[in-house]
Amino acid sequence: MRPAVARPDGWRALAEGRWEAARDTFATTLAREETPESLEGLSWAAWWLDDADTCFDARERAIRLYRKRGDAASAARMATWLAADHLDFHGAFAVANGWLQRAHRLIATLDTQPDHGWLAFHDGYVALRQGDPAQACERARHASDIGRRFDVPDLEMLGLALEGSALVACAKVEEGMRCLDEATARALDADAVIPISRAWACCFMVTACETVRDYGRAFEWCDRIAEFVERYGSRYMLGFCRQHYAAVHMWRGRWHDAAAQFEAALDAYTRSRPAYVAGVLAGFAELRRRQGRFDEAERLLDQLGSNSAPACRSRLALDRGDARLALELAERALRQAPAVMVMTRVPALEAIVAAAAAVGERQRASEAVAELKQLTSLAGTRALRATVGFADGVTALASDESDRARRLLEDAVDDFEQCSAPFEAARARLELAESLISLGRSADAVGEATTALERLIQLGAQHEAGRARELLERRLNGSNRTQPLVPEITAREREVLCCLAEGLTNRQIADRLVVSEHTIHRHVTSILRKLDLPTRTAAAAHAVRAGLLDSSTT
Repeated sequence: MRPAVARPDGWRALAEGRWEAARDTFATTLAREETPESLEGLSWAAWWLDDADTCFDARERAIRLYRKRGDAASAARMATWLAADHLDFHGAFAVANGWLQRAHRLIATLDTQPDHGWLAFHDGYVALRQGDPAQACERARHASDIGRRFDVPDLEMLGLALEGSALVACAKVEEGMRCLDEATARALDADAVIPISRAWACCFMVTACETVRDYGRAFEWCDRIAEFVERYGSRYMLGFCRQHYAAVHMWRGRWHDAAAQFEAALDAYTRSRPAYVAGVLAGFAELRRRQGRFDEAERLLDQLGSNSAPACRSRLALDRGDARLALELAERALRQAPAVMVMTRVPALEAIVAAAAAVGERQRASEAVAELKQLTSLAGTRALRATVGFADGVTALASDESDRARRLLEDAVDDFEQCSAPFEAARARLELAESLISLGRSADAVGEATTALERLIQLGAQHEAGRARELLERRLNGSNRTQPLVPEITAREREVLCCLAEGLTNRQIADRLVVSEHTIHRHVTSILRKLDLPTRTAAAAHAVRAGLLDSSTT
């Protein structure tokens, strides 16, 4: 992107990631003489320093001076990057399209050169963001071809990455991942020159991995981006990295880490690229929903506006017991997902299955499962297979096909555990327990529900843990069970054990019982020793099996 004529030490500072030094150098040069090259350099220093006003002003002034000089190609280059800036800083698609059209007019009569390729790449990127993967693929391939023709490795690399992302969005996962693998390998190679292009290629890869729920692979690429952030100090890239680390941690059940990463991403984006805050807020709301902190989840969603994130709102409504509203929101989410970008439809289809099964609309649930199955046959990752198996199992259970539901849910549990997804695996175990109850296999149902309860307490999933307790209490109260003997624990230890079963922390138990946290720690240690149990989650499950929660409320 460096102009042919420019102050070399300013561009050298940019290449080395010394943004303040680059800004000062270009500002000093401009104080003596205003040239478009120095304005272009200043615009890039401002971009990296998250100084939007200076970036926009310098680029627009550079365009005017390039045009005055008769350098249409350079003016088009600046117009192209202004389009990207309006997306990055403001999320303004209409304004971005306007600048892209201006770039096309400026460059239309010129022979093909690298600037045509950059324009093609940005055309494709906007097309993908607006739900047109076919146009994105065509523009991406054109950009790659120009990059190869003129030996511009960054352009070739980003064209491949964009093409891969568009193919994955259309469920052409194997072909898309091949493009992304090649692009990211190039990004880490020495022939990539422009700093942002390396990070951008890795970002395409991470986003594609999350689309098909390949979180292990996404985590590896987040590490690569983190190395870039450490070297170049970009708050924008820091926000991206933290957001996707958070998504991986949430999937893997490391929710404390996920919350910290979401908070860091919000801070980074708020200071650098406010247009990207929406994605972080939606992810953070989903984490709070999983934790059972529904009021916090709703407050986060309200910051997005009433029509945003309908799939998450659907899951929240279902958790709160309003299945009809949940189904309406899930259908809205599906209408918002572009039909041609089929992988974006998965969350909405999942929500439809859950809500439709809850309200007894079995046909609608079956239709959504059928579409999910079609997508899985195209994408084929283990996590998506588990997702579809779970949805199919829930639908079978609602249709009184208990044995078929059992088989599907057993496989879903196995697949989720292989994917290191403890929350999803625990939910699948609860549905599996319901199918086992329908088959008259109470002992097996109690075993699955107990395992689910232990995992959910460990995660801090308060609402789902409550569902597990309900199931166990319902099942155990309806049987002629013999309660596990717990005569050796004291009355106070019984109170503490009941609190453990509610998922309370030592601090929360201490506050409830009006004692010190140290005292609660001693009681927990004594309980585990007397009952010969390894962990507090095992003790919590033991309390439910023993019926202590029932006795504590009577």
